[in-house]
Amino acid sequence: MTLTELRYIVAVARERHFGRAAEACFVSQPTLSVAVKKLEDELDVKLFERGSAEISVTPLGEEIIRQAQAVLEQAQAIKEIAKRGKDPLAGPLRLGVIYTIGPYLLPDLVRQAIARVPQMPLMLQENFTVKLLEMLRAGELDCAILAEPFPETNLATAPLYEEPFMVAVPRSHPLASRERIGAEELKRETMLLLGSGHCFRDHVLEVCPEFARFSSDAEGIRRSFEGSSLETIKHMVAAGMGVTVVPRLSVPVEPHPHLAYIPFEEPAPTRRVVLVWRRSFTRYEAIAALRNAIYACPLDGVSLLSS
Repeated sequence: MTLTELRYIVAVARERHFGRAAEACFVSQPTLSVAVKKLEDELDVKLFERGSAEISVTPLGEEIIRQAQAVLEQAQAIKEIAKRGKDPLAGPLRLGVIYTIGPYLLPDLVRQAIARVPQMPLMLQENFTVKLLEMLRAGELDCAILAEPFPETNLATAPLYEEPFMVAVPRSHPLASRERIGAEELKRETMLLLGSGHCFRDHVLEVCPEFARFSSDAEGIRRSFEGSSLETIKHMVAAGMGVTVVPRLSVPVEPHPHLAYIPFEEPAPTRRVVLVWRRSFTRYEAIAALRNAIYACPLDGVSLLSS
């Protein structure tokens, strides 16, 4: 049994597909498949049910995968302790960021990190919250920037900022001239939403729960659309196809010719953005350096959280 084999079975369990797992591990599919079969033979257990469309993990396999993740985490901790003894800021920091934060924070964050800790390059991964949490548990990421709440409790957490939501409407829309908008008023509008998997979609549905029904006969709702990214949805709003709710940092500094961004009436809905990492991660100075680099970014319109 090797650490490489453990990485392979964790990847297969996460991806539910041998081809995608091989890509994630940067090996060929035959190499990964042979290694997994070798481990199954050594343990004399079946870890995966091989279906025609998707791989599933056996009940015993689930236990073994969890233990494999713990072993990989501890092995990574040994390397991190060795690095920390030399220079905790030396070497890359693997950072995950959710899709609705990445485009608006990462450009400034990378510049700040290069200026402050050039010996600690950021290796970036954009993805959904659930996927980033899986990668954290598997030791494939060192830390991640997420929006609360998320389904994980066994992680260390440091608050970063509280970010208000805003409403984006076409310039020609009657609401475009308003100074503030109430959430109730959005019931009468065509709402454009992010697709399933985006935590920001859930945040918007908390503000406007009526749109969770996606029913053509729901009161005050004509229709709803789903988009793959905030920027795609903004283009649809600019084209007059509806309105949407966006996080404050996604609002551009320069006015948009076809879009108006209006704050919500108080108390405005917000999301709490945090930095999370495994409790076993030992490069505390690296986490502190990353957090300081985030605070040095021009986070217009958000409230920084220092405790």
